[in-house]
Amino acid sequence: MALQGIILDVDGTLVLSNDAHAQAWVDAFAESGYDVPFDKVRSLIGMGGDQLMPKIIPGLTDEEGDGKVISKRRKELIINHYGPTLAATKGARELISHMQQAGLKLIIASSATSEELKVLLKAAQVDELLKDVETTSSNDADASKPAPDIVEAALNKIQLEPSQVVMLGDTPYDIESAKGAEVGVIALRCGGFDDTQLAGALAIYDDPADLLAHYEQSPLAN
Repeated sequence: MALQGIILDVDGTLVLSNDAHAQAWVDAFAESGYDVPFDKVRSLIGMGGDQLMPKIIPGLTDEEGDGKVISKRRKELIINHYGPTLAATKGARELISHMQQAGLKLIIASSATSEELKVLLKAAQVDELLKDVETTSSNDADASKPAPDIVEAALNKIQLEPSQVVMLGDTPYDIESAKGAEVGVIALRCGGFDDTQLAGALAIYDDPADLLAHYEQSPLAN
């Protein structure tokens, strides 16, 4: 089927936030007495917090105890401290505008909470462009990435078949999540993962600007 829709990841795809998310986790863990190396967290960014936390500290959950405190504090740090300092990925606004002009139906699929998403889209300088676009957030999924729930929720909202959409993402967890929902992914290196880690994507580009420059040769043109 002809391409009709785009499922948009946000962190690392539209905004350079992956390092900030990792540091917010490190800071939040430290405030609760856990010494966690940045690199250990950074490799897991792209997972939802409910999946990431027990991989860092086995037994912790964001539902209770220290894990709940850490999860809340990480969110506060992104919204109030790191979020306002973030920059858009190169070409993010221009790519979004081009896809809209091409008549593609866009939907945002992020594991972020709605409060975080507002901050992130503003930092990406696409909040006005996407103000009328439907979103899925952590509230729409029983399990976060790399589970397929968030992509499946986006498909339900956008009312398109998997073969009619492509997801834009930047982490191996986006690819795994989309694969579980039978959706192909165009991956971007600007999230900090290399081509080996992004194996399984339909195509890989440096950033939104690179994808836009090669738009006519990309899966978006098919």
